[in-house]
Amino acid sequence: MADRVLVPWRQNRDNAPHGMRVSVYDGEGDPPGDLSDVGFFVVPYGRNQRVDLIERMPQVSVVQVLTAGYERVLDVLPAGATLCNGRGLHDASTAEHAVGLMLAAQRDIPRWALDQRAHSWDPYYTRSLAGTRVLVVGYGSIGAAIEERLLPFETEVVRVARRARPESGVHGIGELRGLLPDCDIVVLVAPHTSETEGLIGAEELALLADGALVVNVGRGPLLDTSALLAEKGRVRAALDVTDPEPLPSDHPLWDAPGVYITPHVAGGSQTFYPRARAFVDAQLRRWAEGTPLRNVVR
Repeated sequence: MADRVLVPWRQNRDNAPHGMRVSVYDGEGDPPGDLSDVGFFVVPYGRNQRVDLIERMPQVSVVQVLTAGYERVLDVLPAGATLCNGRGLHDASTAEHAVGLMLAAQRDIPRWALDQRAHSWDPYYTRSLAGTRVLVVGYGSIGAAIEERLLPFETEVVRVARRARPESGVHGIGELRGLLPDCDIVVLVAPHTSETEGLIGAEELALLADGALVVNVGRGPLLDTSALLAEKGRVRAALDVTDPEPLPSDHPLWDAPGVYITPHVAGGSQTFYPRARAFVDAQLRRWAEGTPLRNVVR
């Protein structure tokens, strides 16, 4: 019987329901032995997610990822297996980072950091976040968390999702181009799908005003890198995700004018880990009790 569970943290093993067979694997090194009896696999979080191991789990019935995105699992997910994602776990961390990128870009924090290192006192007045119109593209739980943090900064937030939800003030993605000319900041939080790849390309960037800011905390391919480079600084960008990723050391995006980069770290702050561990604990209890799992996406 495939009743073994593979989890990334010892806490999940220690808190597992009585009698559950639990092994710990955090993605580093070799997994613990034969995986043919694994029935529930919690994919490790971080750079070593090892979704390739699913092919060694012929009896797996549940795959739990701890990211909101799950596209990398689809090609190896066995027929009939349930896939759950980490929706909600990254909301606070990602929203915090997105607002941090906006503030850094608007108030030119990277410039001041360089001036400090150079012992240079060269003041000038910057842009502001207050009074801006911010377009949140991919308005789900993370988008809502970003909006919640932006409103105290006296911004106007415009919501865009795959489908319009007029009762909630959400525009459909088909309205995007009509909204771009009047916004100051575009925040990308959408997942990477065939529909969203290149969502912001040359035509969309051309619709933005001079000095507009694109913030990407979703997935790199949402923003056309070549089109951004072609703007030569007319449109600025603050990117936690890039295309390609990881970004090669000789890639021109590193030195592009008006571009700030962080290495895909928005979702993994200290806030994430206790929430993720508690979520896995709860999922294992549900599985043991036969109650519906949360965040089922497939």
